[in-house]
Amino acid sequence: MAMTMSVPAGEPVFAPGSTLQVVSDHGAGEGPAWHPDLGLLSSGGSVYRHSREGETTVFLEDAGTNGLLFDRQGRLLACQPSQRRVIRRELDGTITELTSRYEGVPYNQPNDLTLDSQNRIYFTDPQYGSRDTMQMVDAEGTRIEGVYRIDLDGSVTRILTHEVDRPNGILVSPDDRFLFVADNNNDTVGGARRLYRFRLLADGTVDTESQKLLFDWRDGRGPDGLVQDVKGRLYVAAGRNISVPPYETADDFKAGVYVFSPRGKLLDFVAVPTDEVTNCTFGGDQLRTLFVTAGGTLYSIRTRTLGWLPWPR
Repeated sequence: MAMTMSVPAGEPVFAPGSTLQVVSDHGAGEGPAWHPDLGLLSSGGSVYRHSREGETTVFLEDAGTNGLLFDRQGRLLACQPSQRRVIRRELDGTITELTSRYEGVPYNQPNDLTLDSQNRIYFTDPQYGSRDTMQMVDAEGTRIEGVYRIDLDGSVTRILTHEVDRPNGILVSPDDRFLFVADNNNDTVGGARRLYRFRLLADGTVDTESQKLLFDWRDGRGPDGLVQDVKGRLYVAAGRNISVPPYETADDFKAGVYVFSPRGKLLDFVAVPTDEVTNCTFGGDQLRTLFVTAGGTLYSIRTRTLGWLPWPR
């Protein structure tokens, strides 16, 4: 599905007069996903529902999820780092485990996921906190924090192994040409805090030689979740307001959503007052509202351009 990926120079990103608004003060730690009837779902221990009417309720209790995404059938996909697996909630409410092991070895902490136009699922598998439970290693015994693809027949392939330090957010471009990976090693001094772009091939593999650095947050808080609008602009949750020495500083990159051109040029920034800014997605009527999760609080701001999601369209 071909789409134009050009951004007119100087075109405003956010709607005139639009400012960041608080939608809910709880239940929004991660993984926002928009549903036209349910409203916005988010991860915060349980999966929470933030209705169009402004009510926040528990949708899936004690789910232990992180990244959330609706597939093209309107089924909820979710990473469950607490159970080291990726799941799907069917339309009848039952839970299907899509994968919990790769070549017989348990994953680390499946974090975020995305879809291509063929409905193949891509997900990241970092390890935050203690590394004592990590079992995913290569032939030399080096720990792997990789990126994986789930095909329509349920088979799983590792598509990135050591190309990035600690993959977090992930996104396939609407035309299937690129895979964007947020590399966020935020609990290691000198760890990567970078946004990369890879060429994605038709068979779902990655051209690792195509790896391109789009932006580097250096010693600040690196990129987490990300989303694109229909013009290809990238909206990336990153930055920090209060330093966490010795790992992350708040000197140069404040907490918020960084907006980039498809080639990595910084176009705009919206500050978010709450640490940590973890993720963002589009929703609302015509997908013209950007929702942002940060420290359990859900924010929103109106955009001029429609967002892009696999579903709803």
